[in-house]
Amino acid sequence: MKNSPAFFSPLQNYIDEIKQSYDSISNERSNAIKDLATHIDHSIQSGGNVKLNFICTHNSRRSHLGQIWSATAAAYHGIQNILTYSGGTETTAFNPRAVDAIKRAGFHIENPGGNNPIYKVYMGQNIPPMECFSKIYNDKFNPSKNFIAVMTCSDADKNCPIIPGAILRFPLRYKDPKEADNTPMEQERYDERCRQIATEMFYLMSIIKNKK
Repeated sequence: MKNSPAFFSPLQNYIDEIKQSYDSISNERSNAIKDLATHIDHSIQSGGNVKLNFICTHNSRRSHLGQIWSATAAAYHGIQNILTYSGGTETTAFNPRAVDAIKRAGFHIENPGGNNPIYKVYMGQNIPPMECFSKIYNDKFNPSKNFIAVMTCSDADKNCPIIPGAILRFPLRYKDPKEADNTPMEQERYDERCRQIATEMFYLMSIIKNKK
């Protein structure tokens, strides 16, 4: 795409593939994503930055994938005033299986080690990295007000009926790949969820781009 960032070649190839699979999104989810796009576009038109905080219970899998892929899709489409974050209702760590899934998608990862590493996730050689680690949704690293809370799992949606500071709470739930941990289907499930979230975030940002 013209004027898009210079992503790593494997990541660019992955993006080229998922852009051809928007028809795999169900009508129900497509309508939900269009609704979210409308809310984001209204916030953009009001001026300033739009903050998206992806929230699940442990901030270990789905919320990180939402944060990473929405940031990547916004960068790809040249939407500069969207900022992405993630958080949970409790702190654990960015799960290594999910980290491996984004590696296979083409991102480069720096892992400093520790119980809750602050991973650096790179889209391209000369693009500043995202910092990804597990945290509570209202951690100081995240916005405290005027953000859109995107609820990526039913447990977080149920356990947090109110998200202080959010201007909108939007459910966009995904099946937890954790259910396949330590089974022969583990890698396939993580890759499947990574690709689904990537596809939907690129679809979301393409709608927003076309509204400009």
